[in-house]
Amino acid sequence: MFTGIVTHLGKVLEKGQSGELSICIGYDLTGNPPDIGDSMCCEGVCLTAVDLGNGKSPWFKIQVSTETIAKTTIGKWSVGTILNLERSLRVGDELGGHIVSGHVDGTVSILDLQSVGESRKVVFNLPTELAPYIAAKGSVALNGVSLTVNEVGEDSFSVNLIPHTLEVTSFRERGIGDDVNIEIDPIARYVARIMAQRHSNDT
Repeated sequence: MFTGIVTHLGKVLEKGQSGELSICIGYDLTGNPPDIGDSMCCEGVCLTAVDLGNGKSPWFKIQVSTETIAKTTIGKWSVGTILNLERSLRVGDELGGHIVSGHVDGTVSILDLQSVGESRKVVFNLPTELAPYIAAKGSVALNGVSLTVNEVGEDSFSVNLIPHTLEVTSFRERGIGDDVNIEIDPIARYVARIMAQRHSNDT
């Protein structure tokens, strides 16, 4: 479980042929190192650390299934790709964003970027199957970042990124046409399920 509050930026160091990737971590592993088997949220995807290394460039290694590669942006990562990272939530930690599972629902593409004062409005396409779960002022996780939906149209939605978010997340590297991992708010998922059950019972 995660909060959608990015703690560090990582970078892909190596990409193997069998779904293995080594990711550089932006902090010293000797301070509070993850253990092998720990969950790491990488661009919104919950992945398991299978190996660790410290030194000049601390890193952890992950193994990715074919299904995960197919349903996320991982297949487009290359050596040097910047990634949002978050350690799993611990009991007693502050829930600064919203509940994020790291189970990505799919990908959306950046359609437009607009400057709004010092912030940036980012417009994404809205797949039909996800449209019922996206609401203005609701929460959504995009590349693992907890964000508030600004506007929703028939086939698009937008969020506003403040300067701090642009500075400390991988969104500073993303542009028009780039794909982004999306996870809908689990509360929206359960509400939709309840409403569908009620409709089914009424009919």
